[in-house]
Amino acid sequence: MRLQYPDNIRIVRLPCTGKVDVKFLLDALENGADGVAVVGCLEGECHYMTGNLRARKRVERTKAILQQIGIDPQRVEMYNLSAGQGTRFAEIVTEFAQRIIAIGPTFSKTDGSEIQQETQGVES
Repeated sequence: MRLQYPDNIRIVRLPCTGKVDVKFLLDALENGADGVAVVGCLEGECHYMTGNLRARKRVERTKAILQQIGIDPQRVEMYNLSAGQGTRFAEIVTEFAQRIIAIGPTFSKTDGSEIQQETQGVES
């Protein structure tokens, strides 16, 4: 079965969501993404022990930064799924894409300098 989800979704595969860094999430928005969804293992079932828990904390930190600089924090979200939930993955990314479309494009479409100035020195 081939999964159907919007063609504007770009998938970046990592060995573990624990490799996701606040800087990567902010860079994605600065470089033109209107939203970023991090999809990892079910909590308690991470192959790398606590990678998905670290990712959730980093996503929450990113949302806090976005809130502080006046950007809708709903542009970044974390979801937990098992590898066997392909249909649910397609549903989630479709719903996320619709939510991002409703929010509208990021300012980065015109000028990404605001994130760059506000996030100098951000570390995971």
